[in-house]
Amino acid sequence: MRELTYREAIQEALRQEMRRDPRVFLIGEDIAYMGGSYGVTKGFCDEFGEERVRDTPISESAIMGAAIGASLNGMLPVAEISLCDFLMVCMDQVVNQAAKYRYTTGGAVNLPMVIRTSYGARGGVGPQHTQNLYAMLLQAPGLKIVLPTTPYDAKGMMLAAIRDPDPVFFFEHRFLYGLKGPVPEDDYVAPLGQAQVRREGGDLSIVATGKMVHESLAAAEKLAGRGIQTEVVDVRCLAPLDRETICRSVIKTGRALVVDEAPQTGGISGEIGMTIVEGCFDYLDAPVARLGAKDFPMPFNHALANSLIPNQQDILRACLRLLGKED
Repeated sequence: MRELTYREAIQEALRQEMRRDPRVFLIGEDIAYMGGSYGVTKGFCDEFGEERVRDTPISESAIMGAAIGASLNGMLPVAEISLCDFLMVCMDQVVNQAAKYRYTTGGAVNLPMVIRTSYGARGGVGPQHTQNLYAMLLQAPGLKIVLPTTPYDAKGMMLAAIRDPDPVFFFEHRFLYGLKGPVPEDDYVAPLGQAQVRREGGDLSIVATGKMVHESLAAAEKLAGRGIQTEVVDVRCLAPLDRETICRSVIKTGRALVVDEAPQTGGISGEIGMTIVEGCFDYLDAPVARLGAKDFPMPFNHALANSLIPNQQDILRACLRLLGKED
């Protein structure tokens, strides 16, 4: 099968859906001729024109409000909020409008729209441009939240998101845009709300999100060299959360480590951990462990920033502690 980058997979999904359905259009800051902050929509204006690839003023609240209004009038907007940090500027439209339309209309009005945004912790850009704010949105029932981790999922989940009747937040990790992987040319969807076991194992389960899936797979490879077989579960979708797949893995292995890149306090790792406790308590051979970023704003300094973010070595050590095999 041919290989595409994560970025190319998203581009292909958007192009295919825009060609298939004239109601689909893009809206955001500098997305037309510049192609957005990470070049995902570069060249789209040449094919689809300014009517369907709409540049906006620097106003996230205007982008979100326009997308909601367009959706209510029969269009299928794909809005880009360049960095998830800037969701703070339009949270009223997100939480009090988009998330609640289906409920407040008794199911009579759907609000199909996709909100693309980037995330991923790193140094060099300061604490206002490098946050992982997806868990905040869990407090607004009615939203779907996806974090694709492979090019295959990036295309399939984007197609599924555009066709979904509800608002879908599509979080794209900035350090995965260059990741290559197999992607079919065909039209296909990767189901929303379904986790994926990326590696089979019987000694412990790592349940991970986003880029931490790849760090976990690297740690699992090193653990295999010590005779430890680690199962890695890619959550893929935070809402709805696939509790069944997570619990099935932990029941099989008896031990669980939850790994997430966002600050640990109040994050998705606590929700997943409690899911495991509620669903698998009698099968646990050790307390559920979790690993996340330290609870500090992200420093500008690269070395300091890297010290806050979990990596494969941190994951390996956490797994050994969970197994009682610390060096």
